[in-house]
Amino acid sequence: MNVMVDGKPMRTWVVRPSGNGKATVVVVIQEIFGLSDWIRGVADQLAAEGFIAVAPDLVAGHGKDGGDTSSLSTQQEITQAVLALPAPELAAKLSASRAFGLKDARSNGKTASVGFCFGGAQSFAFAVAEPGLNAAVVYYGQAPTDAPPAARGTPPGPYKVSDRVANVKAPILGLYGGLAQDARIGNTVAPTEEKMKTLGKTYEPHLFEGAAHGFLRAQSGNDGANMKA
Repeated sequence: MNVMVDGKPMRTWVVRPSGNGKATVVVVIQEIFGLSDWIRGVADQLAAEGFIAVAPDLVAGHGKDGGDTSSLSTQQEITQAVLALPAPELAAKLSASRAFGLKDARSNGKTASVGFCFGGAQSFAFAVAEPGLNAAVVYYGQAPTDAPPAARGTPPGPYKVSDRVANVKAPILGLYGGLAQDARIGNTVAPTEEKMKTLGKTYEPHLFEGAAHGFLRAQSGNDGANMKA
């Protein structure tokens, strides 16, 4: 199915729950691996649990000959395409996905987002950009920051969460691997919790010690810790 974004089609995996009842729309935000079978599976699971799942292919327009994830033949190509996506374009694609879901005849008018790794960071950013969002779930992704990246070879300083998180209206649930296993993301959690608390925002982080980054996809890893998480 295509969702139109600024007049251009974006391939989108849309799954509805069984029955005829109203349901909340969940925008499912991909990992760095594009619109993969795994992400489509997540959307399928959400629909089975009673949600309208909308999983956009954020690579749309950046693949071979202007194609999407399916037009690229290697994981490296997909990763490069995802990392090159401009932030305003990402925001527009996610907003269009949410708007598409809200127009569904079965939508109950409520919307949420869930994202993983790259998509986890985008889920947090979407909560900043979209005040109408009712909830956001962040799997091992960081809150937005306005700080420039540390110079090559220089250890990063304390994570500085962007003041833009003051725009967040939705409660945010954060799910992370253990600090020892995923220090890069784990070290952003405490500063985020402090910032959100100061601003009076709802942010509920959970760190699963022993579990690795990406534990939901790699459930058999880390001697059972990923599956437990």
